[in-house]
Amino acid sequence: MTSFHRIALPGTSPEDVVCLPDGRIATGLDDGRLLAVDPVSGEVAVLADTAGRLLGLEFAEDGSIYICDHDRGLLVLDAGQSRARVLADSVDGRPLRFASNVVKASDDTLYFSSSSQNFTIDRWRSDLIEHSGTGRLMRLRPGGSVEVLRNDLQFANGVVLGPHDQYVLVAETGASRISRYWLTGDAAGTSDVFLDGLGGYPDNMSIGSDGLLWVALASPRNSVLEGIFRLPTRARKVLARAPQSLGPTAEEIIWVQAYTFDGSLVHDIRIDDLDFGFVTAVAEWDGTLYLGTILGNAMGVLKIS
Repeated sequence: MTSFHRIALPGTSPEDVVCLPDGRIATGLDDGRLLAVDPVSGEVAVLADTAGRLLGLEFAEDGSIYICDHDRGLLVLDAGQSRARVLADSVDGRPLRFASNVVKASDDTLYFSSSSQNFTIDRWRSDLIEHSGTGRLMRLRPGGSVEVLRNDLQFANGVVLGPHDQYVLVAETGASRISRYWLTGDAAGTSDVFLDGLGGYPDNMSIGSDGLLWVALASPRNSVLEGIFRLPTRARKVLARAPQSLGPTAEEIIWVQAYTFDGSLVHDIRIDDLDFGFVTAVAEWDGTLYLGTILGNAMGVLKIS
């Protein structure tokens, strides 16, 4: 059995959701406001305003919130502050655009993704259609500069650290898979595939209070888009620059999955008869799922048993 309700927000595109220790849910809007939402009362407080466009978030144990701002780069809102500061706004001498998601390791290193080097979020469909694989996984050590670990990902999205920070997982939305970059052991510095052949397009990921890896699937795989992937590069580039209305449309469906870190599927929750969809983020806490989406002006709350 499940129950679902929406929480209206004073703005649009709550792309990511993160559980805070006080029970509230942090989410960001496309106008740069970072919100804290009480899921019981629906009360909304503005924590900060970056004047950018907010995507992925990460809450740290010291109370800081790390922010991927599509326009401004990688930011942090220090505990007790109301103004975010920039941690990284360039990579290899070029402006950092389309920062997508971020996670903090136990040694304070930040791992974060950027989805595309060719397109902005307003043309995310174009990047999927072109399918050129310019998404990046990057690392920022304390006091250091940005290091690119991979620059060949198909629309890089959510990032999560594996147990004991042995590896970092990154969702490749355009490839319907989750890739793994090893940080320790003999395989350190190499990559492999953690989950492949997903039925949908994975977006943001998180570790729930249940210790599981929760994955938001924005939509089921689209037969038209999958056919475009098989076209020659030149044809894909031409189609990518066509009006967005010609590309595949987002489906109004809630789809989230949960896995153990050995890759076993534990939960597969798919609901297509609610006024909510294109789920880009999921955060689990004590059997309740909090859902983000880049479509609309509400976040979702789904209680599962």
